Amino acid sequence: MLAKRIIPCLDVKDGRVVKGVNFVNLRDAGDPVELASIYDREGADELVFLDISASVEGRATMIEVVRRTAGEITIPFTVGGGISQTDDMKRILRAGADKIGINTAAVLNPQLISDGARRFGSQCIVVAVDARFNPEWGEWEVYTHGGRKPTGQRALEWVRRAEELGAGELLLTSMDADGTKDGFDLALTRAVSQSVGIPVIASGGAGRKEHFGEVFREAGADAGLAATIFHYKELTIAEVKDELRQEGVAVR
Repeated sequence: MLAKRIIPCLDVKDGRVVKGVNFVNLRDAGDPVELASIYDREGADELVFLDISASVEGRATMIEVVRRTAGEITIPFTVGGGISQTDDMKRILRAGADKIGINTAAVLNPQLISDGARRFGSQCIVVAVDARFNPEWGEWEVYTHGGRKPTGQRALEWVRRAEELGAGELLLTSMDADGTKDGFDLALTRAVSQSVGIPVIASGGAGRKEHFGEVFREAGADAGLAATIFHYKELTIAEVKDELRQEGVAVR
């Protein structure tokens, strides 16, 4: 079994890391470059940097913050937010990112996934999916623009299509679980993991170290992403990995 990955997420707005609950009520969590450096030293397997207001404000990701962050770390680094064409991807990769995260732009223009995969390789293309349960459908709906806009797109259909188009990985965020600390959305993660053959990063809801083992064992996630618990020192990456080892889960 491949080792499971623990990934802190830096949601950046106006140059600062922020965190909220269910995508709202954001509060400051620090400087992205400083936090990235700390997580690298503490044993994070990768890092995700999301410029959460870029798509809403219709502007490009902050290249300078990406460049400074990349200069401080040695672990793989995914950057997303405001990326709408392959030239944007090229600039982000040149600034030091290892992978590109696309969400809103991929839904609006699915061809971007295949264009990016063809130009830079599937391993570089991470399709981020923000999903919320739709009770009328009995399944999950994809949202865009930082969770502000429902798309009418069914999440399981979308992730299968994203894989077909060349996505190398999925970053799956449960909007229902986001920031709640009640645990990852096991039903959503399991459904997506069973629908695709590419790695799935589970995001949204981590509150205790036991939650990571649950999402790996019970839902088939390949990585667990968290923000609040790491930013505010409620848990360390080492504590999460020690717990996973005790549970018999392979980690790096």
